[in-house]
Amino acid sequence: MKLLFSETAPDYAHYLYPYVVWAFLEPGETPADAFHAGFLPANPALDRFYLVRQVRLPLSDWNPNSENRRLLRKSSHLTVQLFSKPDFPDTPERRARWLAYAEQRFGPGIMPPERLQRLMDGPVISHLLHFTDPAGTELGTVLLHLQAPRVAYYYYAFLNLDSSGTNPGMLLMTRAAEWFAQAGFHHLYLGTCVTPRARYKLQFDGMEFFNGFRWSPNMAELRHLLDQPIPGRHRLDTPDFLDFQPGPLPALAAQSPFRSTTPP
Repeated sequence: MKLLFSETAPDYAHYLYPYVVWAFLEPGETPADAFHAGFLPANPALDRFYLVRQVRLPLSDWNPNSENRRLLRKSSHLTVQLFSKPDFPDTPERRARWLAYAEQRFGPGIMPPERLQRLMDGPVISHLLHFTDPAGTELGTVLLHLQAPRVAYYYYAFLNLDSSGTNPGMLLMTRAAEWFAQAGFHHLYLGTCVTPRARYKLQFDGMEFFNGFRWSPNMAELRHLLDQPIPGRHRLDTPDFLDFQPGPLPALAAQSPFRSTTPP
């Protein structure tokens, strides 16, 4: 991958000059390579990726914990169907329900019809996982990017607003983990985990998160990041964060997957 560094707001008084890291695939690379390196899609066209703290669940040896098993039992009556995008029955009525859910769940104007249309038109959405109850009532639909067997990316979930009291979001995510584990996928990617609101994604044992230089299985490290804001400093310049790391800074640099080369 080729990297570009896009400058964002600096904190000049504290010598902080931040850059957003964008990755662009090179010939022979696929989106799965970007996911594995810690990047998520930056746009529906899949022509740019951004480096971010994100979480994933390794599926090859995943063992559901007691809460996962409770949710799997609770949702065992649901029918789960995987559709490729061209085969999904995408109707105006269903789109209207998705947009109503997004307005309530994500906030006004976050997912307007135009944005949803761009998502559905782009290669970032390849499949949809659809959930119905025995009466045929829809519980929800998950927009996915799949690259079997390496990546199942759980992107957006649109739920039935009438089912909000039954915690359907956790049901769908847990059933998706079970479905893709049984299908032989390597990882279920669950998106960013930057604010405390994303703690619900940590319901699975064996989770990993990308901390900027490696995939870490240490959830205490992640909870520290969620709980301890550090205005005016870099994470790798704070001793309490370094306490979670397997070695000093030179050792971390030696293990980094990123390398800069200087052209002749």
